[in-house]
Amino acid sequence: MILYPAIDLKGGKCVRLLRGEMSAATVFNDAPAAQAKSFVAAGCRWLHVVDLDGAFAGKPVNGDAVAAILAAAGVPVQLGGGIRDRATIEQWLAHGVARIVLGTAALRDPDLVKAACRAHPGRIAVGIDARNGRVAVEGWAKASAVTALDLALAFEDAGVAAIVYTDIERDGALTGVDAAATAALARRLTTPLIASGGVAALADLAALKAHERDGIAGIICGRALYDGRLDLGQALALLEG
Repeated sequence: MILYPAIDLKGGKCVRLLRGEMSAATVFNDAPAAQAKSFVAAGCRWLHVVDLDGAFAGKPVNGDAVAAILAAAGVPVQLGGGIRDRATIEQWLAHGVARIVLGTAALRDPDLVKAACRAHPGRIAVGIDARNGRVAVEGWAKASAVTALDLALAFEDAGVAAIVYTDIERDGALTGVDAAATAALARRLTTPLIASGGVAALADLAALKAHERDGIAGIICGRALYDGRLDLGQALALLEG
């Protein structure tokens, strides 16, 4: 199982939000590229990068910071936030992004996602961010009536590399994961699921790891890594063992 350390970008800095609230941002590193190097030096095999400003603006905003991370990382990077048209997808893939995560576009323009999957097999993921089971878009600022399961099922035959599922109410809150609910979603899909939101301790990783056979292929970790609650070396050993 892959551990994806999260690098969330706001104003060119590495931050963490609380339940997606931009007003509740904590800056953890002024140099995102240095943060990326630190994660890789510790043994991380992937990075999960989000352009938070881009998610609200609907277009890339932290392009310079993303480019610096790509230049420094030396491992595959999956990128989301503000990617809502084919030109932006092509631009980032050409610049070295290994996997594009499409969230708002998945709900608003599913044909774009399917076309991108056909053009770039294995390099497009769908980001599903849910609050109380319902999908939220545009940086989690707007709620929809669509359930996380229904949206995920809509892309089952599209060739999506992974579903990145975020439990918004737990994201950044260090309240623990809902492993049972996440596993229940994963069991309904053939597409691998990457879980995000709520990781606070090794026990949370172990709870999700126990459902690897249900289809949970990876876990995104953020605040718990930054504030030292989670030892990265121990986390990698647990998930990769």
